[in-house]
Amino acid sequence: MTNINKVSYNQKIKSYLRNPFSLILFILVSIAMLISVAAFVYMVVYIAVKGIPYLKPSLFELKYNSDNVSLTPALINTLTMTISALILAVPLGILSAVYLVEYARRGSKFVSAVRLTSETLSGIPSIVFGLFGMLMFVTAFKWGYSLLAGAFTLAIMILPLIMRTTEEALRSVPDSYREGSFALGAGKLRTVFRIILPAAMPGILSGVILAIGRVVGETAALIYTAGTVAQVPKNLMGSGRTLAVHMFALSSEGFHINEAYATGVVLLVIVFIINRLSNSIAKKLSKGKE
Repeated sequence: MTNINKVSYNQKIKSYLRNPFSLILFILVSIAMLISVAAFVYMVVYIAVKGIPYLKPSLFELKYNSDNVSLTPALINTLTMTISALILAVPLGILSAVYLVEYARRGSKFVSAVRLTSETLSGIPSIVFGLFGMLMFVTAFKWGYSLLAGAFTLAIMILPLIMRTTEEALRSVPDSYREGSFALGAGKLRTVFRIILPAAMPGILSGVILAIGRVVGETAALIYTAGTVAQVPKNLMGSGRTLAVHMFALSSEGFHINEAYATGVVLLVIVFIINRLSNSIAKKLSKGKE
């Protein structure tokens, strides 16, 4: 096995020497990869070194006050906000993608308009969504600064992402799956929900993971819609801050910078756990599909 690797490596080197452009491109790609990895490692190590020494029990007390600056209320609000936004956006995004791929006529102007709109929404800054959410949900609907207003705003933000990733996952399913299902007498609806969606589930799950990451790390949109109250509201109509907003508030005040780094460590751990769980689920789904 080692000899085979050496032969393939030598062949690559010879091909690069014969084509200088390929060698330059390989070097540029390698440098970009190293810079990306180095920046990521530096960021994680920097936050860990700054924050881990200040992870103390008072930071995890149930109630927030100016002395302990507890992150527990923000953690609970983050989970509530994430679940609420996913409940609103995931079914709508998946069903919209199913319609665009499986039911809509290919080449339709309506489909092209929907795709153009979703791509445009994906590029809009989050603060614009926050201003829209404040004008629509906070002011027009009279929900006030609340978790519900924040959840609806975040749902609108992540909806294009879920639609696009689901659409690409559905397109990656071979047409032979559809043809085989139809040949066995299954209808369109049964084929979609029993054959196509399970086969595309790993790709759909990756889009949901990206959406969770955006929800967990969002600040600008939530400041204008959910508010910055450091407590767990009694219901979704109450105001509350998430972990990202909590970290922003602590760092902007300037009195609890160390606790802000500690909150960043907790946020990194949560994102890591979510990614690990999602990867394990995706592997199980892939094995089940095989």
